[in-house]
Amino acid sequence: MKHTTLIALAALLSLSFAACRQNSQPIPPATEAPADSSAVSATYDFVCITDIVPDAILEIRYHSSYNFIGRRIDGYDEPTALLTRVAADSLKAVSDELLAMGYRIKIYDAYRPQAAVDHFVRWGKELNDTLMRQYFYPNVDKSRLFELDYIATRSSHSRGSTVDLTLFDMASGKEVDMGSPFDWFGTESHPTCGGNPDNQQYRPNDTLSREQFANRMILRKAMLKHGFKPYECEWWHFTLANEPFPDTYFQFPVKRTE
Repeated sequence: MKHTTLIALAALLSLSFAACRQNSQPIPPATEAPADSSAVSATYDFVCITDIVPDAILEIRYHSSYNFIGRRIDGYDEPTALLTRVAADSLKAVSDELLAMGYRIKIYDAYRPQAAVDHFVRWGKELNDTLMRQYFYPNVDKSRLFELDYIATRSSHSRGSTVDLTLFDMASGKEVDMGSPFDWFGTESHPTCGGNPDNQQYRPNDTLSREQFANRMILRKAMLKHGFKPYECEWWHFTLANEPFPDTYFQFPVKRTE
């Protein structure tokens, strides 16, 4: 019986990882875009999120050493967060709704330059560099990060309308418990972990509590209501459905626009 259970669990994990790979969209060729931030601001209308959403809390992990690599990531010149103006306006609507419920949004990442994605790829190929494994991927062998789509050569973040975020409870003064941390490499990060996100029905399990699943659904419901679409493998990751630059991967660094 024990052997049969282990086989069944392994099969479920395999299907879960496969779902992320099968749902990955083909990557279009990158469109060249200006590398200078002032040129991008004038031509493409990128904004600092906190200029549009002043209640947002920023914790830009890739400008710090607390991330899955353990060092500041290339292209993050300042600890700020940028989005296209249309995505930022939609995020403002999300923030206003959640504020009325007692929450602020906390942002980990938004626009991500291609240089940062390239940094991730280089790190992914250095199999001996496992400095932060115990914090972000203790159950996944680093040699499988590309295979499982945790590392890729392109990211929707580089198109300027994707944001990684969570909820901050104003009453407790703490982040809301979502059941897994940001950038956790594992099936615990999948929106389907613990239930069906489409109908918000909780499924009793050993991974997420009913409250943790419900917290994820609060964020998801608000984001979908205001024009964002979710990602199958990360509860924190949302992209504006009608993003203005679906085929453009920008190169300019993360710093305040003028």
